[in-house]
Order: sequence, then structure tokens, then C-alpha cells
Amino acid sequence: MKMNRYRNLWLLFVACGLLACGKEKKTEETEIGKSEQAGQLITVDTLLLKKQTFQKQIVCNGKLRAVLKSDLHFEGSGIITSINGVNGDYVEKGTLLATLDDEKAMVELEKSYRSMEKANIDLQDKLIGQGYAADTSAVPPAILRNMKISSGYTNAQDQLEAARRNLEDCYLKAPFSGRIANLDAKVYDRSENKFCTLIDDSYFDVEFSILEAEVEEVALKQGVKIIPFVNDKKTFYGEVTEINPLIDDHGQVKIRARVSNADKYLMEGMNVKIVLERAVPDCFVVPKDAVVLRDGFQVVFCYREGAAVWTYVEVVMSNIDSHVITGNEKKQTVISENDIVITSNNLNLADGTKVTPNSR
Repeated sequence: MKMNRYRNLWLLFVACGLLACGKEKKTEETEIGKSEQAGQLITVDTLLLKKQTFQKQIVCNGKLRAVLKSDLHFEGSGIITSINGVNGDYVEKGTLLATLDDEKAMVELEKSYRSMEKANIDLQDKLIGQGYAADTSAVPPAILRNMKISSGYTNAQDQLEAARRNLEDCYLKAPFSGRIANLDAKVYDRSENKFCTLIDDSYFDVEFSILEAEVEEVALKQGVKIIPFVNDKKTFYGEVTEINPLIDDHGQVKIRARVSNADKYLMEGMNVKIVLERAVPDCFVVPKDAVVLRDGFQVVFCYREGAAVWTYVEVVMSNIDSHVITGNEKKQTVISENDIVITSNNLNLADGTKVTPNSR
């Protein structure tokens, strides 16, 4: 019986120890859970909502076209004897680009000079024979004209001018300042084909189309941004130069803008993005990331008393990185100045989720 008493006391001691351990473990798990819950508090960036000017944008695609561009040909035919320049070279107006074999043209020009001298002598003989002095200013115009024709003077003069032009046609010169392109000709090639393309790359035109509904957003001399597809970090600035007064079958209107190529980065045929902007005052503007979809509606989360509050909105205008928002009339929600809008980590938020603002 004494043995049974000791045994019962030992079992009671063990049970109390287990109970104490269980309570201690439960308390420890509770503290860990609280700690984990605190660690899971979502940190968000916020924006204090204020009315501001919004840059309404129309974004289009286009292609650059040089204001001045010409395919150059020799006026005459023959063998190319020299080429001055390569693709990409910049040349001034009047620069000699290439030469044809001019030996035959030089010979013809010399013959024309001699024929001109002979015709002049014959003209002087006729004038003297008619009693006129060598000074033709005293000869009546009708008589002088007949004497020039009958002496061969007029014909020789025409032949000399033609010989001069034939010699000039052996030399291809730049009609304007620009950059050489598409130069495939070689020395000793014949001149029948195009020699090269000359491009004035100081300015470019860019043509693009906008929707009929956007026409009122565009005006002559309105500023535009030109952004190359190959490098969206570079931005060039131009202005609208033409608005075609015609709506095509697709409900679009063609617009043309001109942009300066100050640093010679832009190239003929380059694909670019065009951004037209118009300032709209008194708007609630938020980053695009602030607006998310919930139940098929656009919403923002506002920070109130430590929680994210689900607020229905409508997006009325957008540009590349921002939205203009208003309250949702259908859901009878409003937004006001000094609302604190959550702008990050909002994709998985629910109404009432506890959050903490970023201290930055």
C-alpha cells in the first residue's frame, strides 16, 4: 500500500511537469506567432493626393525622313575615274563627289573654242564689208543678228556652250550640304546607274497618324517629343509643322513634325515614338502602379489608421507613367485632397490589410 502511495505521487509529479512544459511551450508558440505576425506587416510607399497639372499625352509611332534627300546621277555617260568620299562622309554644297573620264569632253571644248574664234573673224569681215567698224554697238540689232547667223557665229556660240556643259557633266557635285549614303559605285564603273544618295541630316520630318477624336489635341507649332526605339533614354524635341485636313478611311489624320538633329544621333529611316503633350490643370494624378483591378473595377488603396482601405476610382486620362483619377460614380465613392494613396506593394492587398508606410 505504501508502494502504491509512492507510485501515485510519482505519477502526479510527472503529470504536473508535463502540464507546466505544455503551458510554457504554448506561451512560447504564442509569442512566436505574434512575432511572425508583426514581421509580416506590409511596408508600402504612399502619396499625399494634391491637385496638379497633368500632361495629357498622345503616343504614336513614326519614321524619320530627311527634309532634304536626293539620289545623285551623272548627267553624262562614261567611265568613273575618281570618287571622293565614302558612305557616312559629310560634304559641303558644291563639293566634287566623283569624276568621269573627261578627255573627250576636253577635246570637244578645245575644238569649240577654235570654231568660235573662226566665226568671230568671219563676223568681223562681214561687218567691215558692210561699212561698219569692229564695235558692234553701232550696228542695228536686226542687221547684227543676220550677220551672226550668216557668219556661223551663232552656231559656234551654241556649240561652245554645249561643249562646256558636256565637260561640266563629267563632274558630279553636291547640290546641298549633307551626308553620303548608298554609295556602291567603284572607279572604272560606267555611270548609267545612281551614284549615291545625299541626305541633309540636320533636320528630320516625322509623319504619324492620330485618331479623329484626338485632332483637337493637336495644333501647329505644338511641341513634340521624339524618342528612338533603339534608345528610349534619349529624347529629342520638335514641333508640329503640318496637319493634313483630311480624315482617311481608317478614321485617322496625318500629322507631320520637324525635329533638329543637333548631335547627329538621328538617322534617315529610324523608327521613333512620338509623344504630344497638353497641360490639363487641377487633376488628381497618381502613378500607374497605384491603380489595380478588383472585381472588374479600378481601385486604389488609401492609407487610413494603419490599414489599406479599398477605394473605387475611375481613370479619366493617362500618359506614359501616370493616371488621372476621380471617384467612381456607380460605386458612390469620392477621393479628396490629402488622401494618402498607396503606390507600391498593393497587388495582393485586401480591404483592411494592416500596412506600414515606408519611412523614406
